[in-house]
Amino acid sequence: MMAHEFKLLRRILKERSGIDLNEDKMDLVEAKLRPILKEYDFPSIAHLTLALMKPDNDHLRSRVAQTIAVLESYFFRDKAPFAYFTETMLPRLMERRAASRRIRIWCAASSTGQEPYSLAMLLSEEGRKLDGWNVEIVATDFSEEALRKARAGLYSQFEVQRGLPVSMLVKFFNKSGNGWQIKPEARDRVAFREHNLLNDCQELGRFDIIFCRNVLIYFDEQLKTAVLGRLARSWRRMAIWCSARRRAPPACRRTSWRCRSGIMACSV
Repeated sequence: MMAHEFKLLRRILKERSGIDLNEDKMDLVEAKLRPILKEYDFPSIAHLTLALMKPDNDHLRSRVAQTIAVLESYFFRDKAPFAYFTETMLPRLMERRAASRRIRIWCAASSTGQEPYSLAMLLSEEGRKLDGWNVEIVATDFSEEALRKARAGLYSQFEVQRGLPVSMLVKFFNKSGNGWQIKPEARDRVAFREHNLLNDCQELGRFDIIFCRNVLIYFDEQLKTAVLGRLARSWRRMAIWCSARRRAPPACRRTSWRCRSGIMACSV
């Protein structure tokens, strides 16, 4: 891939997703685009970039951005946020929501679904404690391909081996060919919706807990602040923000924030 070709792809990616890749990701981008070359019958990256420059190729630009932007995900990634969710946030919310018996959770930039399904399995593990409760998990991503995979809930042997305890694999998955299919008990707890973090999120409603992880590190500071500000306006009284950020954005400073083990949590 030539430098000017990568520059164009990088610009399209940032415009469509907010992600700003360094030049050392050139080989990764080229590898991710191979299925696009095959799908559209382009002989090379050069032919693809020429097509991207045509004003009537908006759909292709979106497809390219979505393909490059699909981020790595795996079950129970980093562990600490999930332990904090189970041990601290969920019990506290159950106390505060005892009257309505309803909790809403948002997994933003959920990629191929491992994060929301991890939460769904943890909720199932709570058993009868949640009888009579409506706990809704809304998982969003801007990539159509990632959402298709997430909704299908079908993962390879390699994917389920990354972070998923064997006991949960046996309990919540069925063997399906060379892969594993998540059971309805966990899959039906998650509603997947298309949403781009660059856009307003009011149509999603308000949430008690928000997970936004491993995506903000690809945004510049101005965009991070804008995205976190929008997310802040979508939570009710408690939230988890899981990111590399170590201080609250200006829109959130009216609350009491603390950071521990990569978890930014707030409560009022």
